[in-house]
Amino acid sequence: MNKKIFLIGALVLSGFLTNAQMRVGSTPETVKALTSNWKGERFPDGRPKVPDIVLDRLQNATLEQIWGYLGNKGYRNQVEKNWIILKPGETMTGRVVTAQFMPTRPDLDSLVRAQGKAEGRSQKGGINIWPIDVLTKGDIYVADGFGKVKDGTLIGSSLGNAIYGKTGKGVIFYGSVRDMQELKDTKGFNAWVKGHDPSYIKDMTPSSINAPIRIGEVTVFPGDVVFANEYGVVFIPAHLVEGLVSASEMTALRDEFERVLLTQGKYPSGEIHGDWSDKIKDEFRTWVGKYPKKLAITKKDIDAYLAKGH
Repeated sequence: MNKKIFLIGALVLSGFLTNAQMRVGSTPETVKALTSNWKGERFPDGRPKVPDIVLDRLQNATLEQIWGYLGNKGYRNQVEKNWIILKPGETMTGRVVTAQFMPTRPDLDSLVRAQGKAEGRSQKGGINIWPIDVLTKGDIYVADGFGKVKDGTLIGSSLGNAIYGKTGKGVIFYGSVRDMQELKDTKGFNAWVKGHDPSYIKDMTPSSINAPIRIGEVTVFPGDVVFANEYGVVFIPAHLVEGLVSASEMTALRDEFERVLLTQGKYPSGEIHGDWSDKIKDEFRTWVGKYPKKLAITKKDIDAYLAKGH
């Protein structure tokens, strides 16, 4: 265990320092070390490639289902609330690309610009576009703008449209945006931010891309999966997403079936909400077999769930 922790620490450090130079973008090796519990396919930058079908299924979950599942796995600090939402009422899921912004100081800014040039990053436009340049389809741009609102606008309508064109998604900023009215007109784009302001970005330096960042009370890794709706934003470790989705779908089915039973008045509520009898379990199997919508959960999944004593 100590050896593994040392290795991860060394790789994380190497993501920031190469030949005594500060790195802006983490290397694929650093990202792989951070997300070593993921055993599936990866992007060239090292991030876990959680399948699109899993992201689509995740949209049907609730914040409480996800919070409960992650808490049982030991991840108790994954939810951030109290956002300004561009388009309330929508749910957004996707894969995280992280960026850390810091208050500008001349020596840091010059180091970042020099290293960004060495890494082949664009020298046209502001350096705040560097995280946008690496986005791909299904990504969600997640940035720590240290809560700055005035002069802390990480994007406006032009960059917002660029982000949507690359990802088909939106952004989550612990910071602010400008052009809220125009951004709202971009169909499919959404944003969870801490504020908005008509000012332009000023005195902010992107110190890292695809490194761990802090969003409020949450530590976010590159390659995490976002679930965001009007009730909050939760960041899910990639290796837990598929199990979470299956569990949340089963919970939703059970809740719906229990409401049916309660409406019918066939059983005392204690029998419905407690451990089910074999008779109720058989009724559940029959009810699921006639479910009007196509389910991702299989008969084997249901048998395994009921065998646990639910």
